[in-house]
Amino acid sequence: MEPAAARPRPLLTAASVLPQDADRAVLVARVHSPEWDGPCVAAVRGEHVVDLTALAPTVSDLMERDDAADIVREADGGHVWRLDDLLAAPAGRRDVAHLLAPVDLHVIKAAGVTFARSLLERVIEERTGGDPAQAARVRAHIGQLVGGTLDGIRPGSPEADKAKELLVAEGLWSPYLEVGIGPDPEVFTKAPVLSAVGTGADIGVLGASVWNNPEPEVVLVVDSQGRVRGATLGNDVNLRDIEGRSALLLSRAKDNNASCAIGPFIRLFQDDFGLDTVRGLDLDLRVDGTDGYVLHGSSSMREISRDVLDLVAATHGPHHQYPDGFVLFTGTLFAPTEDRQAPGAGFTHEYGDLVRISSPRLGALVNTVVASEQAAPWTFGVRALLRSLARRGLL
Repeated sequence: MEPAAARPRPLLTAASVLPQDADRAVLVARVHSPEWDGPCVAAVRGEHVVDLTALAPTVSDLMERDDAADIVREADGGHVWRLDDLLAAPAGRRDVAHLLAPVDLHVIKAAGVTFARSLLERVIEERTGGDPAQAARVRAHIGQLVGGTLDGIRPGSPEADKAKELLVAEGLWSPYLEVGIGPDPEVFTKAPVLSAVGTGADIGVLGASVWNNPEPEVVLVVDSQGRVRGATLGNDVNLRDIEGRSALLLSRAKDNNASCAIGPFIRLFQDDFGLDTVRGLDLDLRVDGTDGYVLHGSSSMREISRDVLDLVAATHGPHHQYPDGFVLFTGTLFAPTEDRQAPGAGFTHEYGDLVRISSPRLGALVNTVVASEQAAPWTFGVRALLRSLARRGLL
């Protein structure tokens, strides 16, 4: 990808990022405060954002409280910002208040290969060795051999075992099929604690990658006891060429500067928004290039092959605990195949692409694609957070 020409920042407003039913939603944000040179836990109440840090120093602390929803809805807070002002501010500037990713001490986990359609695309990446020029040919071959073999199969079931036998006989078995229809899901650590970027920020794609795409996903927010407390949106950027060379390059493909976006807000569970709502969510994706190119895509949680609670159980339990909680990307149905740069080359990002991931109940996560090497360096870690909270007398 070539560097993008100078571009204006995306124009974000409260109306463009809030859920459609924001008047009923219980929304948690994080705001960078220049006064404290650090983050504030905040409640989104209409077009205003209220500082709650004195009541919950971290989002992780807030998620541990059974009365979290009551606090976010009703508690008196400190400083109040206008949401439109936060959205208009340059992300990453330490001297200006702006929105951050709405999670802090949570470990950032991700489940991969949880949708049958994207499962086949992972196999295609592997078979092409990460070469986009070979994708169309391999896709047609695999489609002819596999057809609807994987449709409706429950991972780990007897039907999945039979499908595995067929695919092995055809010479098509791979590690991706093992985690896609086998008994155990793929769950990996997507990014370090505190490294995610929020809505309005740049999102990074490794400069060496020539075949990559966004991954629009629902992200579950889970407390230290394994309880799902809410949900938000995420972009689990996929470098198809690098991971396609070897599944062992997953970390290089997934964990780079600014390569994980989460936001805009955490929507806490309450009577009219819970796990069943999440199971039925539809996500929309739009990519706008600086050259006028537009890509539309979607992902539906109704087509996920493993229930979200099964993914949580594979992450947290007697085998592994998370004392500060974790967030879990649940995977995506989206796998773009349309050509962008050349016939047969498929889709890949260009620097300057504006990526908008949205869902009516969760709002919109909006980011601009840059090289990870050119994104704002990640400098605010756990030690910086502790120093900021100590200056406020909150430790």
